[in-house]
Amino acid sequence: MDALDVDSIRKDFPILGTKVNGKPLIYLDSAATSQKPSSVIEAVDYYYKNYNANIHRGLYELSIKSTEEYERSKELAAKFINAESYREIIYCRNATDAINIVSLSWGESGISAGDRILITDMEHHSNIVPWLELAKRKKAVLDHVGLEAGSYIDMEDFKRKLESRPKMVAFTNASNVLGTINDAKKMARLAHEAGATVLVDCAQTSPHMALDVRDMDCDFAAFSSHKMLGPSGIGILYGKAALLEQITPAIVGSDMIRSVTFDSAVWNELPWKFESGTPNIEGAIGFGAAIEYLNKTGMQRIRQHEIDITKYAMKRLSEVPGVSVFGPGMGEPERRVGVISFKIAGAHPHDVAQIFNSEGIAIRAGHHCAMPLVTQVVGEPAVSRMSFYLYNNKEEVDKAIDAITKVKKVLRLDGKE
Repeated sequence: MDALDVDSIRKDFPILGTKVNGKPLIYLDSAATSQKPSSVIEAVDYYYKNYNANIHRGLYELSIKSTEEYERSKELAAKFINAESYREIIYCRNATDAINIVSLSWGESGISAGDRILITDMEHHSNIVPWLELAKRKKAVLDHVGLEAGSYIDMEDFKRKLESRPKMVAFTNASNVLGTINDAKKMARLAHEAGATVLVDCAQTSPHMALDVRDMDCDFAAFSSHKMLGPSGIGILYGKAALLEQITPAIVGSDMIRSVTFDSAVWNELPWKFESGTPNIEGAIGFGAAIEYLNKTGMQRIRQHEIDITKYAMKRLSEVPGVSVFGPGMGEPERRVGVISFKIAGAHPHDVAQIFNSEGIAIRAGHHCAMPLVTQVVGEPAVSRMSFYLYNNKEEVDKAIDAITKVKKVLRLDGKE
């Protein structure tokens, strides 16, 4: 397998040529949202300039073209995650929206009073709050699996919690704070053996590694376009067709209806059954272009590049006194995506982020929408995070290490006046 030609890839991303505070932009916040290649930007621009029209409703050329490109992107998405059919691909706003669709639709009939819902301590708020609200609404019980060594899901605790026969088991494929990659296939198998329906939050894995929902055997999966080179405002809910057929949509109206009277309505076929109103057409087209870019680049090559750069960054961070890193250790780069949360002793993460910004480096600071996890693992309400993608290189890591040195100097943490 050829190594990724990062220098060539960087030329595809116009924003990487900009400057921040007079210095070249170093973007280390792809776990929050990725940058966009020219091919994605141009696909959206071309749609608006050449065939902007609503889909599924017009018999004129622009509408037909728009519909074709919208549906083609679904075919691309289905193949990207190895779904059986595009009928299992529901377009929504983002991964958060996808999880809410499941909690509001499947949850209405799938959860009753006294039933149990199981999540983990590693979850993003988007995979906590929808289940918390469902449990309140249905008088169900929300339980959570603890961590092992502050980095991994405690599988023994997971097995114990499964003994209570939860109806839904929802967990992240990879942590946006720790970077930890979970064995989704194994966890789904154990959950199914306990009789549960399984949802996997793939927001942090879909941009970085090949996904196979059939091999994983999850019932639902959720991820977002904006983290994988595509536009904001569009994401995917994957669901097994047989399960989606059984569920009553929670949001209704417009194109998701086959027929309607003042007495009743009949839902449309999959996947349109869950897509009410005019969708984010340009977002879908841009998402399709992003998937094509990822396919052309090669997910295995992207994954190997991120392992290499993460390993390098972990090594460089270990050389800096007073820096703590969270998640899998330096000898386990394969067990994490390109996410490194770190703490500089004596420095608040917000100060760290501002000083990094003065050097043109974009990193994240805060609880990363995972307050229970950050509080438990870090022991404080905030942490600094750098995250890598296919356009980052080792020189940028070196600049980030230099920025840490500046943080310590500015905040007088290096023992020098």
